[in-house]
Amino acid sequence: MDKQNFMNTAIFKDKLQEYATKVGRISARPLLLLYFIMVSKDTPKSDKLMILSTISYLVFPVDLISAKRLPIIGWIDEAFSLSVAYQKVSKNITPEIERKTDALLDKWFPEYTNYVEIVE
Repeated sequence: MDKQNFMNTAIFKDKLQEYATKVGRISARPLLLLYFIMVSKDTPKSDKLMILSTISYLVFPVDLISAKRLPIIGWIDEAFSLSVAYQKVSKNITPEIERKTDALLDKWFPEYTNYVEIVE
């Protein structure tokens, strides 16, 4: 097995799209930013592993705390893992990663492509 290509990114991206359609465009953006940071050649391997673990925990149907049994708490663990990973690697977000993320979100959510995001 090739160490540089140990996972099929197409399958992983399909899972991301499936998850994104459930949570919506705005909630999917940090997750996609993490994905593009992970596949970047400039990202350290330790950060890639952390991102892979975080994304896998979010998109695959295994929960430490079930959202069905404990609705609020079940979502908090996912939000916490995403925010910790995002804060740790946000320094790696480049304009290219931003463009790739926005382009993919426009493809997945075409109904929002004509809107302008207002940031105050």
